[in-house]
This record gives sequence, structure tokens and C-alpha cells, in this order.
Amino acid sequence: MKLEGRIWKFGSDIDTDAIIPARYLNQSDPGELAKHAMEDERPEFIKGVKKGDILLADKNFGCGSSREHAPLALKAAGISCIIAKSFARIFFRNSFNLGLPLLESSEASDSINDGDRVRVDLNRGEIIDQTQNKKFSATPIPPFMQELLQDGGLIPHLRKKRLNRGRR
Repeated sequence: MKLEGRIWKFGSDIDTDAIIPARYLNQSDPGELAKHAMEDERPEFIKGVKKGDILLADKNFGCGSSREHAPLALKAAGISCIIAKSFARIFFRNSFNLGLPLLESSEASDSINDGDRVRVDLNRGEIIDQTQNKKFSATPIPPFMQELLQDGGLIPHLRKKRLNRGRR
């Protein structure tokens, strides 16, 4: 799976309250949540983000509460992938369950700049900064998690498996 987009760069310890402020947690509609993604952290984000853009962060992205609203809001806003040095474990799991791919790469996090154009090959764990003409490695996504992503997340994946079992 290959992705390409503009980088939106953030720092360390971006918690789920920064991703989607708690005052919007009474919403469950992804489109409504997307309207408020990162609004306190970087107000211009939601007006400038385009479908396919990529979020880049330092370490411990998605720390804080275990709310699924955070990766859901980013995905609905158009973010196709998140690259960081590290992720909070529950955010990591929630993201893949919702079909939002994450890559861990210290070198990419340190070197890629806000606004750079980046191409990502999820299968190979390869990140190419097209602006700087540099290539970075990431921890590859295991095949079973790639399958989750291709199916759109955990629930669609389980539905697909169930349907396939019924056809036998």
C-alpha cells in the first residue's frame, strides 16, 4: 500500500485531548469530529489539511485517554498515515482497528519538515521525502496488520472473514 501527501509536523507527547478536545466527545459522527481535529494545538490544521496528507510527530503521539475519537477524527479529516518516533500503545491499537496506518521512524521524525511532500510504502516500511530527496526506513507493518488496513479496519476485516467463511 502506497500513500502520498503533505506533512503536518507536531512535537512530542501530543495527547488525545490535543488531537480532539474533550468538549467535542459528545459527538460520534466522524465528519463532525474532523472539524475540530487539532484545533487547539494548531488552529490552521483543519482548514489546510487535504485528503491523503500525512501527520508527522516526535515521540509518544496519542498519549492520554484511550478514546477512539482521536484516530477517528484524524482519519476523517483526511490524514492517510501518521509517522512518529513512538506512539502510545492504546492509540496505536485504536488506529489500526479503525484502519489508520502508523509508522515508527526516529530518523524521519527528526529530518522531515512541515510542508514537505512525502511518499510512503507501508508494505516495505519506506518513507521518501520528495521535497528533500531523502529516503528513510520505518518499522514495517506486519502482514496481518496490513490485512486489517486493506480491509478498512478491524470490524470490516472481521465482517469479510465471516462472509468468506459462509461461502465455503
